[in-house]
Amino acid sequence: MKQWKTLNTEYVHKSSYGNIRKDICELPNGLVINDYFVNEYSDWVNAVVLTKENKILLVEQYRHAGNDIYLEIPAGKREHGETDEEGIIREVKEETGYISRQTPILLGEFMINPATQTNKIRTYLLLDAYKQFDQELDETEEICVQLLDFESLGSLIKTNKIKTQIFTAHAYHLTKTFLSENP
Repeated sequence: MKQWKTLNTEYVHKSSYGNIRKDICELPNGLVINDYFVNEYSDWVNAVVLTKENKILLVEQYRHAGNDIYLEIPAGKREHGETDEEGIIREVKEETGYISRQTPILLGEFMINPATQTNKIRTYLLLDAYKQFDQELDETEEICVQLLDFESLGSLIKTNKIKTQIFTAHAYHLTKTFLSENP
């Protein structure tokens, strides 16, 4: 299998939220696609955060593109000069007020949607988290913190009893696997 050739790239839109570019691509069989749109977004980090009581920390917030309120794991972009670990520790603290004395455990790094997006996500596990601070939200954020029994989250996702997105469901299953292999 061979990669496509990019014959031309032009930006349709640029903003602090991300860029949209239009590529002209030549496939290995010679076919040319004149308008292949690619969304350039920043990489981000997220974390499954578990308390000593085996509660998972979730954030509830409105998601405009989904036109609804979603329950998801804490996530965000790294700030300039931060490591991924520093970024997720800061994001969890700002969004929830929770911290952990344990080092974040990397569960994996994944492309979000390599068909149309350039960004990756690094998923972490934070254990023995506890509330230490008040939230420090950005002016565009309105976040309610929820604690749910970790074991019950899987059935809530599977039966659509909560609205969430794929990266929370995926991180939950990564965590279940990690915990079963590392009791």
